[in-house]
Amino acid sequence: MENKKIANENFDWTAYETDADLYGELSKEQVADKYNESVQKVLVGEVVEGVVTSINKREVVVNIGYKSDAIIPVTEFRYNPELAIGEKVEVYVDNTEDKKGQLILSHKKARQLKSWDRVNQALENDEIIKGFIKCRTKGGMIVDVFGIEAFLPGSQIDVKPIRDYDIYVEKTMEFKVVKINQEFRNVVVSHKALIEAELEQQKQEIMSRLEKGQILEGTVKNITSYGVFVDLGGVDGLIHITDLSWGRVNNPEEIVALDQKINVVILDFDDQEKRIALGLKQLTAHPWEALDADLKVGDKISGKVVMMYDYGAFVEVAPGVEGLIHVSEMSWNQHLRSAQEFMKVGDQIEAVILTLDREERKMSLGIKQLTSDPWEAIEERYPIGSRHTAKVRNFTNFGIFVEISEGIDGLVHISDLSWTKKIKHPAELTQLGADIDVIVLGIDKENRRLSLGHKQLEENPWNEFEAQFAVDSVHEGKVVEVNDKGAVVALGENVEGFAPAKQIVKEDGTTAKVGDVLPFKVTEFSKVTKHISLSHTRVYEEVKRAEENAAKAERRAAAEAAKSAVKKINSQVEKTTLGDLAELAELKAKLEAAQEK
Repeated sequence: MENKKIANENFDWTAYETDADLYGELSKEQVADKYNESVQKVLVGEVVEGVVTSINKREVVVNIGYKSDAIIPVTEFRYNPELAIGEKVEVYVDNTEDKKGQLILSHKKARQLKSWDRVNQALENDEIIKGFIKCRTKGGMIVDVFGIEAFLPGSQIDVKPIRDYDIYVEKTMEFKVVKINQEFRNVVVSHKALIEAELEQQKQEIMSRLEKGQILEGTVKNITSYGVFVDLGGVDGLIHITDLSWGRVNNPEEIVALDQKINVVILDFDDQEKRIALGLKQLTAHPWEALDADLKVGDKISGKVVMMYDYGAFVEVAPGVEGLIHVSEMSWNQHLRSAQEFMKVGDQIEAVILTLDREERKMSLGIKQLTSDPWEAIEERYPIGSRHTAKVRNFTNFGIFVEISEGIDGLVHISDLSWTKKIKHPAELTQLGADIDVIVLGIDKENRRLSLGHKQLEENPWNEFEAQFAVDSVHEGKVVEVNDKGAVVALGENVEGFAPAKQIVKEDGTTAKVGDVLPFKVTEFSKVTKHISLSHTRVYEEVKRAEENAAKAERRAAAEAAKSAVKKINSQVEKTTLGDLAELAELKAKLEAAQEK
């Protein structure tokens, strides 16, 4: 059997098992008491102060004087990225000893327990505090302040407009508490408030040094539809869009860009309102001063259409020099039209200078002057009596306005539309945009208007009507219209007459209605006024009267014959015999009876 090797032959195993001499002169209980006295007594749920002993990317080790240190996630300290070893922090005791014997502390809970008091204290004392921007939200950002989620409005992040909110997320910044809603426990913070006081002092200093006409360098801070804001080193000025360039500017971005450094001139400023009006175009000479001195009224000039309105177009004939072409100078046509029918923005055109005022810096142009005036030789082009085809442009109650050619207008009076038809409105005869044949009746060169006729294209039918529709002649007519005054009666395709209300009563006592075809008697005829008066009632009344007169004439003739016979008999009485007397007496009796009838 091999010999066993003993590590320490002199070790006292008995003393070890009984703890004898293990703690020197002190007993085991005395040593335990000494240890307990060196360890801080903590209670679960209380807030104590600890010291940071170690920091890494994930954890922070904190010593509160307890028998073990606590490990706290570094995320609970993200509001304070400058946390350093040795720094004192408040912690909340969650558990003095978990299943692993580990002390559990929370810095976040410690902050939350005192957060409401501290945030109110910060507002009351106008204190500058630190906060961690957690995320974006509608209208601003959410900031962790003392463990409370506070709202940072977008307008309170900086004094200048913010174009990218995301660059602030997960950043720690200094803030001031500007508003607290005690009922809903809402907190509003501001970073802008920290720098406004400093900026206000800078503004006062800069404003005190400003002078009109002074040229300064600035940085384009913001671009709007109405102008450009420029940072002059702590105070902002505005270049209105009209002061960016001598030429017309539709969008300020055509002239400047964000963050661009530019020279500007002070046009005006208000110390109280802290407003500064700046100019950019004033750094260069006005383009009118460089305009060709030989230009005069009547010269042709080319340019680009830069702005359109219904009443005309502005044409840039040189950078910063514009002329107005009024719509009336775009065409010889007298009809009111929109300038957009002739040109559009961006068109390169040629025009004639109509007026030129260098002092007022105004110029008016025309393009119709590039062609000859159609009214110059109007008598030769459209002599009186000439026939033409025109286009209907407009209706009025008194006639039709037509256009014979570009710039040549005329009026056809309603009385010159038809020889026979009573036209109440021109729309009964034609329509807008339609062609109509006309004849020139007169020329008004001064007012640029032709008098035209339509009915004159045909012979006057009233010369024939005078014989055809003589007074007392009877004609068959059709009732085409009935009103309170009477009826309009068509006597043929192109002629109408009028029957008064009393003259359209029929023999049965009823009144004629539209569509009735009846005989009418002409009671009046006027070639001058082109009027025919009719009567249906007279037709049947005169027939009846004629019948009555015929019957009276027949009776009158019979009576006269009887008288003549009696006289003849009386003259022969003396010559007759007695036998003849009896026959004569009988004949006499018959004649007298007939006479009585």
